[in-house]
Amino acid sequence: MAYKIDASACVNCGTCEPDCPAGAISEADGHRQIDENACLSCGTCASVCPASAIAEA
Repeated sequence: MAYKIDASACVNCGTCEPDCPAGAISEADGHRQIDENACLSCGTCASVCPASAIAEA
């Protein structure tokens, strides 16, 4: 199951983006988003997010 970023909780710090092994995270509309088709469901992004804005969808 892919991970999802809660746009209202995301502070757009970008910490998650370089840690994603699939390169599935990008910036859009002032926050980060995850391409669910590219997501490996590894949870790395959620483990590094300082705002706890990322969770399994």
